[in-house]
Amino acid sequence: MDFKELTAISPIDGRYLSKCAELQEVFSEYGLVKRRVLVECAWLEALCAAKEIKECAALTAKERTALRKIASDFSVEDAARVKEIEKTTNHDVKAVEYFLKEKVAGTSLEKRSEFIHFACTSEDINNMSHALMLRDGKAILRRAMDEVRMKLVEMSKATAAVPMLAHTHGQPASPTTVGKELAVVAARLKRQEGEIDRLVMPAKMNGAVGNFNAHTSAYPKTDWEKLSAKVIASLGLRQNPLTTQIESHDGIAELFDAIARWNSVLLDLDRDIWMYVSMGYFKQRTVKGEIGSSTMPHKVNPIDFENSEGNLGLANAILGFMARKLPVSRMQRDLTDSTTLRNMGVGFGYTLIAIRSTLKGLGKLELNEERLAADLDSNWEVLAEPIQTVMRKVGMDHPYERLKELTRGRRVTAEIMREFVAALPLPKADKERLMKLTPATYIGLAERLAAHAWE
Repeated sequence: MDFKELTAISPIDGRYLSKCAELQEVFSEYGLVKRRVLVECAWLEALCAAKEIKECAALTAKERTALRKIASDFSVEDAARVKEIEKTTNHDVKAVEYFLKEKVAGTSLEKRSEFIHFACTSEDINNMSHALMLRDGKAILRRAMDEVRMKLVEMSKATAAVPMLAHTHGQPASPTTVGKELAVVAARLKRQEGEIDRLVMPAKMNGAVGNFNAHTSAYPKTDWEKLSAKVIASLGLRQNPLTTQIESHDGIAELFDAIARWNSVLLDLDRDIWMYVSMGYFKQRTVKGEIGSSTMPHKVNPIDFENSEGNLGLANAILGFMARKLPVSRMQRDLTDSTTLRNMGVGFGYTLIAIRSTLKGLGKLELNEERLAADLDSNWEVLAEPIQTVMRKVGMDHPYERLKELTRGRRVTAEIMREFVAALPLPKADKERLMKLTPATYIGLAERLAAHAWE
């Protein structure tokens, strides 16, 4: 059966491919092999530049361009050739080495062919390739993360002054504004993005057990730590100087945990928006031709937020497992990380699908200010808080208990609250302020606080 979206096992490569297609170049087998080639070429170029490694002659400008072109022009057809070689070698990284030797055969680079993969263990190439995949995949995710956060900022600015009844424990609570609540989410996302941004993927290029054993046996006077660090830095990574055969993957775990925390904030938003839609605080724009229910024609379901929630759960399950598993390896190396790492793109894919579902859902929302106002006007009991607080200020007896008796477990009208205030022996200014107060105006500094999300 030919591979098509309809025959894909994973929805990432099938139903949801359009939402995460740019991750294919990064996390596919082609993406991995391409980055292996890049690392091998960068290592060879560094060896040629090391003056003390005389047998690996310095590159001419033309040769340097040709070598870099092998990596930059690496195609799907090239990757297919590597996989063909692998059928014989039964070793994926060795197949890359042989592919590169084929590519330089018959050129002036051929005399340096034995310095391809020189002194390297497969993990030197793989760990750097995986780090490059994560670097590039992170860049894609971050653009999408910024997009959803800026959408929330835009919505927050537009609704910063729109009052809304807050709900703590699901019950009516002191009013807030729509924009301030959206600003809270935007600020939380921004904080987690900062944690993601600060992480630079660690990498190693130090041989079979991390000691430069083979390197020093051939060239004992070369500063291999410095040479390795230079290659790693040139690819936008940072050197981990203390490793076994593998780079310990602690940095990968940190990145996955940081992404999972960001995802959890977005999931929290999805659930809250779902609730606000069900309460009527938001309407959803209808899309011509769309059907909400196969039997109930009136329905417009919050499916985008539900889709996002489900995909975020999958993403965090995968990212969480990998963050717990990858830092654990028996002694100097076992292969349990190898098959696990091949699923990095799954966690990224479900995250990107979720982000775009949330964005789609946010784009359909319309604020229902009439419903917001009606809910506020039906809950005058929320003014028990400011009234008892002013009573405390002026030293009246048992203010909390008196308001509790008046309001707890019952609906209170504007008239009842104003009659209660009118009967209080309060200073004139305090009484006038409380008499003018309504649930819709009792929003504290919410409008001003919302601005912190976009300052």
